[in-house]
Amino acid sequence: MFGRREKNPDGTMTLIEHLYELRHRLAVSLLALVAGAVIAFLWWVYTIGPIPTLGAIVLDPYCAIPDRVSLNAGKCQLLQTQPFEAFMVRLKVSLAVGAVLAAPVWLHQLWAFITPGLYQKEKKYAGTFVTCASALFMLGAVLAFFIIPKALIALVGFGGEEFATALAGSNYINFVLALLIIFGVSFELPLLVVMLNFAGVLSYDKLRRSRRGAIFGLFVFAAIATPGTDPFSMLALALALTLLHELSIQIARIRDKRAARKRVAEGWDSWNDDDASPIAPDTRSEEIEPVRASPAPVVDKPRVRYDDDAT
Repeated sequence: MFGRREKNPDGTMTLIEHLYELRHRLAVSLLALVAGAVIAFLWWVYTIGPIPTLGAIVLDPYCAIPDRVSLNAGKCQLLQTQPFEAFMVRLKVSLAVGAVLAAPVWLHQLWAFITPGLYQKEKKYAGTFVTCASALFMLGAVLAFFIIPKALIALVGFGGEEFATALAGSNYINFVLALLIIFGVSFELPLLVVMLNFAGVLSYDKLRRSRRGAIFGLFVFAAIATPGTDPFSMLALALALTLLHELSIQIARIRDKRAARKRVAEGWDSWNDDDASPIAPDTRSEEIEPVRASPAPVVDKPRVRYDDDAT
């Protein structure tokens, strides 16, 4: 199943070979994901050198809430309201962290499956965009992790003194994972703008003219996308997206200037569509060799009809 298949010298593959290759890449990625999840599952209760346990890292935003209910001599703990809730929470976090730990492996497998069909220039651009996408997703997730304590304090503070805060484990983990994923995916939007600019769909002039509308749309998107109703997470996401959008506009400006200078240097802008081409057509005629007739006459073969009951 995992043996290396003999490659075709010309680099082509049949559909069956593509399916075998896809199965191999998926199997390696799945094994890496399982290994990362097992490491994260053990990391939940064991420290790795100076790094605290994964459980302590996940609970740190919740423990920052000042008015939470503390049980067992003030120890910071989540509530387990259903059987196996603690196990399912630990498993869900382990899978998410395992996907992050195994990201170099499954990203490499994805890259190895796609790149054989790309040209050298396309490989260069694809590698740059994949690297930037991974870095932006991690940057968004890190920003969300620092925003979570402020968001929780603001959300649980609406109840006042009439409510005591004690969150269930599943509800808390769902909120944290949703915020991490939303911030990470949202940070890919400016990269999408840059990709459209490189593809020639969006120019710098269009982006500059629509800057105000885009910023307003980013604030609306942040208000809808953030799971909580607190202003901190919404403003943090909106301001971060605004800065990244402005950075993408400046990248588009630099790219369009380089493209314009290249067109001028190659003389593409000096041509007028209404002018005739200076290239004179070749009016020389080639001599056509006569086709020799067949020495034997061509006789049509008799047609054979196959009649059935319908005809």
